[in-house]
Amino acid sequence: MLFLHKIPRQFRYKSSQKMLNDNHSAIKKYVTFLRLEKSLSENSIQAYLDDVGKLARFASSENISLLQVSLDDLHQFVSQLRDLGICPRSQARIISGIKSFYKFLVLEDYLEVSPCELLESPLVGMKIPDVLSTSEIDRMIDAIDLSRPDGHRNKAMLEMLYSCGLRVSELVNLQISALYLDEDFIRVNGKGNKQRLVPLSSSAKNAVLLYFFDRNQLPIKKGNEDILFLNKFGAKLSRVMVFYIIRDLVEKCGIIKAVSPHTFRHSFATHLLEGGANLRAIQMMLGHERITTTEIYTHIDREALRSEILEHHPRNMKH
Repeated sequence: MLFLHKIPRQFRYKSSQKMLNDNHSAIKKYVTFLRLEKSLSENSIQAYLDDVGKLARFASSENISLLQVSLDDLHQFVSQLRDLGICPRSQARIISGIKSFYKFLVLEDYLEVSPCELLESPLVGMKIPDVLSTSEIDRMIDAIDLSRPDGHRNKAMLEMLYSCGLRVSELVNLQISALYLDEDFIRVNGKGNKQRLVPLSSSAKNAVLLYFFDRNQLPIKKGNEDILFLNKFGAKLSRVMVFYIIRDLVEKCGIIKAVSPHTFRHSFATHLLEGGANLRAIQMMLGHERITTTEIYTHIDREALRSEILEHHPRNMKH
């Protein structure tokens, strides 16, 4: 097979329709690969497609196919990302998605070599996420109006996010059949459809049991009978709706932090680590494939330790 990405630009594509067809064919097979071979969730697949889509639009403006993109083209593409004000962390994520796409093209014999082999990602520092304190979490949960029809549902959701360290996608897809309330465990379907068992705290369990009284009054739509958290129409909650619920509670409590559903997951891991939990156990409960992903929380703990030393060590105390 020819090294297509080395063909001079003026001889690359005479037919824009053929270029679009080639792009579409490669991307369609890539989606099948991500879904069947990598077992990625639809949200993850869409994220990969967004990255490839950005490059496809750039390639189209240059009248070239994705199969004919060269390293020079990629450098120009990354330069455009910088010019648009895309931060280094987002640039690195986009480049990672594009590298995955070209790795697939080589694997499937579309290309003999990936044009990304010598493409470097921008250096990014480790971003330590915002974490809520236990008192801030208590304030948010106490601020929920339990007299409202959705009050017990919202309390149960926040308790589950914090007590079980769930991703928002795991929360909205949580099934009643995955609750083992007698054993105080839940079965979670994580990324790549990988299942894990997570202990259920007594507060979360009680909140869920109270929510069932309200849930049983809903006109449940067909296909949602086993979904735990439903909206007022009896259908599965959207991820965006969970975000709005949390945003409103943050404003109501006057908390000045960037809080999202994922913040409860970060808080779950951080508080476990601060309480002396083993990093490997936290990794299993979060469903991280690699321990290095979980190790970000050791940096949060070190910052807390540093603060304690600066505040309380005799050499640092102001007399």
